[in-house]
Amino acid sequence: MTDADGPSSNAAARTGSPVVMVVAWLWVAVPFLYGLYQLAEKSSKLFE
Repeated sequence: MTDADGPSSNAAARTGSPVVMVVAWLWVAVPFLYGLYQLAEKSSKLFE
């Protein structure tokens, strides 16, 4: 067994604050959803 296989291998994922996790998800999700919206809006014009 190596150190990476031990119980502390996910320590970085467990020590984060829930607020930081929400902010990080929003930091990624908001631009992604906006891009999907723009894609749907512009691609719908192709099928008119």
